[in-house]
Amino acid sequence: MQTISTFIFDLDGTLVDSVPDLASALNKALTDVGIATFDEATIRNWVGNGAKVLVGRGLSGSAKHSTTVSSELVDHTFQRFLYHYELNVCRASTLYPNVYETLHALYAKGYTLALVTNKPKKFIAPILKAFKVDAFFSLFIGGDSLKEKKPSPLPLKHVIKTLNVDVNECIMVGDSKNDILAANAAGMRSVGLTYGYNYGEDIGAHNPNWVFDDFSRIVSITVD
Repeated sequence: MQTISTFIFDLDGTLVDSVPDLASALNKALTDVGIATFDEATIRNWVGNGAKVLVGRGLSGSAKHSTTVSSELVDHTFQRFLYHYELNVCRASTLYPNVYETLHALYAKGYTLALVTNKPKKFIAPILKAFKVDAFFSLFIGGDSLKEKKPSPLPLKHVIKTLNVDVNECIMVGDSKNDILAANAAGMRSVGLTYGYNYGEDIGAHNPNWVFDDFSRIVSITVD
């Protein structure tokens, strides 16, 4: 097995189930602009492409952004969403099972851990601190940190360059096709998790190197 030195994790749908707080913020923003709200189960299927896309889907009432929704309305509603989400960024969100224990185990074994998410960067640290996992990470990249976000490989390439590691030593871990597509484009191996936000699609269809139902299985690909 090739040497592994670095694990790069997605956040929402991989480490944290953030839908309860995202749904609450979205519905409050929609109410602010006079648009009907949606139940959490519906919003859950819209998460995964970044906060602004989520807002656009809420305004459209569909996973596909409607061309009848103006960019001005999206921008205004997005600012309302950010306001509400910042007030309640980690009120009802939860870590998925075995996440804390697995991150701790990898960190204790000496692996470098990084985080690449499409979520705005300012929300990352408060979430990691709330779950007491912030100390495990050497670097985190938000959706607004660079000029491109996943599924572009740019954030992963940025991590490789910043940490001065070889792409062959890195593993991307995520729950959606954007994570796997970014890894494939970067020439990086990947783990696809089945329990997150992937729009009802089979994560295995995007050809990750491993597919796991349980976060703790990640340890099985390491070498003691």
